Amino acid sequence: MIEQANFKIPINRQCELLGISRSGFYYQSKGISPYNLQLMKLIDEQYLRTPFYGADKMTVWLRLHGHKVNVKRIRRLMRIMGVEAVYPKRNLSLANKEHRKYPYLLRNIVIDRPDQVWCTDITYIRLMHGFVYLTAIMDWHSRYVLSWELSNTLDAGFCLNALEKALKLSRPDI
Repeated sequence: MIEQANFKIPINRQCELLGISRSGFYYQSKGISPYNLQLMKLIDEQYLRTPFYGADKMTVWLRLHGHKVNVKRIRRLMRIMGVEAVYPKRNLSLANKEHRKYPYLLRNIVIDRPDQVWCTDITYIRLMHGFVYLTAIMDWHSRYVLSWELSNTLDAGFCLNALEKALKLSRPDI
């Protein structure tokens, strides 16, 4: 019968084998402090009212409400939350060279009567406690909204419902 030797590998050797530092082995995250959670809640509520506030304006707003905070802290919390100011970014109109360009099929068509051309669009609407998607089908000549549907999921069903409602109301010229 062979007895196995009972030996332990030292912590520094284990860390070396795993490729981590000893301080990383012993580190335990404190998590987010209750005050930072309170600040994040306030940032979220204010962001719903003013989505164009960046870290600078958000810091000013929090200071006006009695919180002693600096821009670096608010910027870090906003980054953790995934919140950034809504404003026009630079060079949004520049096309990516790698993307395929589709031809504009209505370029030489004169739209002079209803039901000649329809269009549709899907957009995202942020609400106080979530979001919804809106799809609308319009007649290009009259700018009349033929049908629309709301959904909290981006599936094809609500788009097809909008199309069926529009087709019951009218038919595009073919």
